[in-house]
Amino acid sequence: MRADLSERDRDRIIEMAWEDRTPFEAIEWQFGLGESEVIALMRREMKASSFRMWRKRVNSRPTKHLAKSAVRAGRFKSKAQRHISNNKISKR
Repeated sequence: MRADLSERDRDRIIEMAWEDRTPFEAIEWQFGLGESEVIALMRREMKASSFRMWRKRVNSRPTKHLAKSAVRAGRFKSKAQRHISNNKISKR
């Protein structure tokens, strides 16, 4: 487990781990933590009951692993969608 993670990074990793469509590979790419390290972080940072609920949820989600996921890189993205920081469609 990396000791250099800030509180903000830990919060973001927990948030990403709870998201259904964010695979563990994305967390590893962004923060350098593998699946087992994410599980250890979740176990340490969460209440025991919350951790058990999360593990049950993750085990039933194939989207948490890229190899098992039916979601592919070619997902639809509207041309009207702007950059993430300014994603409102302008009034015409």
